[in-house]
Amino acid sequence: MNLLNIFRRSERAGQKEPYHEVMKDLAAMAQVMDPNSPEFKEWMRNGGDLGVSKVTVKEAMRNTAVMRCMSLISFTIGMLPLHVIDAETKEKARENPLFSLLHHKPNDWQTAFNFKQYMQRNALAYGDAYALIIRSMGRVVRLVPLNPRMVEVKQNRDWSVEYRYTPRNGELRVIKPADMLHVYADSENGFSGTASLEAAARAIELSRELENAQAKFFKNGMLLGGMLSHPEKLSPEAYERLKASMEERYAGTNNAGRWIIGEEGMQAHQFSSTAKDSQQIESRSFQIEEIARAFNGVPRPFLNLDDTSWGSGIDVLGQIFVRYTLNPWFTAWEQAVKRSCMSDEEAERLEVKFNAGALLRGSMKDQSDFFAKALGSGGHQPWMDCEEVRDTMDLPKKEIAPNALAQSTETNGDEPEDTADN
Repeated sequence: MNLLNIFRRSERAGQKEPYHEVMKDLAAMAQVMDPNSPEFKEWMRNGGDLGVSKVTVKEAMRNTAVMRCMSLISFTIGMLPLHVIDAETKEKARENPLFSLLHHKPNDWQTAFNFKQYMQRNALAYGDAYALIIRSMGRVVRLVPLNPRMVEVKQNRDWSVEYRYTPRNGELRVIKPADMLHVYADSENGFSGTASLEAAARAIELSRELENAQAKFFKNGMLLGGMLSHPEKLSPEAYERLKASMEERYAGTNNAGRWIIGEEGMQAHQFSSTAKDSQQIESRSFQIEEIARAFNGVPRPFLNLDDTSWGSGIDVLGQIFVRYTLNPWFTAWEQAVKRSCMSDEEAERLEVKFNAGALLRGSMKDQSDFFAKALGSGGHQPWMDCEEVRDTMDLPKKEIAPNALAQSTETNGDEPEDTADN
């Protein structure tokens, strides 16, 4: 409710408001009395509106821009392999049970893709993604995703954190951080996440209002290509013929823009789109960009907006998407798994890493040219060796064969000696 309505007595004459609404107004007025209070500053920023936009996840997902941003990020996280790697050798630690859980089967009913996609969707929609860690003999054997609406994070007086999980049909269960995989990125308090949907609530709400206004326009508005005027009054016969013609041939959106066949000296006046119509289209396009900003800046072409960045620049856009939109989530996942799913000894010698090479790197030709120059091809000063190249490509260490020229024996054009007996 707008706080300024408190002072508009003329609009409230003869009206009875519920008791809780009156008390809300009085409480709001009491807050405004202190110009140094955070509520007053927030009220000023919101233009005199103390209410905070609340858009449910179900309502937000009806917005195609929100649906695209969430599916693009969550599907990519679900698609990319998440490996447990030996920190020293860069070999995949397949013998570790966590490797199979993250790469193949986290539980009995989900694939690795389904698990990561669902967790990432929850992190975007609610700010937090939770999975219960089930161990047997000290080894992780299952990762069970939990509904974030049923989990409450609480920080105790001794600075410890606990998770209170209350299922629909069950009692409250307190879970320790060591038994909870908690993935989140942005945070206001340091122990729970902030939802991207919450950050985009205002933009989503305005986008919804613009869409509703345009829907009402097409539902109730008249879409005519022009008007016919008559210098005098139409005869009854001409009026009836014109009326029947309009109902039969020109009614409905399928006939939008058609011209009416007139008679008896009618003059034509063509309609054209106004600047107001163009601004409405621009406003809806701008709201799509506003929503994308809340999701770590998803590039415009990825939202199917008209843009000239497609074509030769798509590789660069893909790298921007990975570096600035996905990389924070990669780090959040990797460190959350190490924190909760590994022992201190395992965390020292193992790494958890997304393999985003296929998304981040350019074409194979660009990669080969880069690494060739890095190794000294074409007279360039080398700044990498073969092991560093393999490490960049997430390949395990491999012993490099000696140089073939160094192995060869100078023969001066003669056949090499038979040294089998030597």
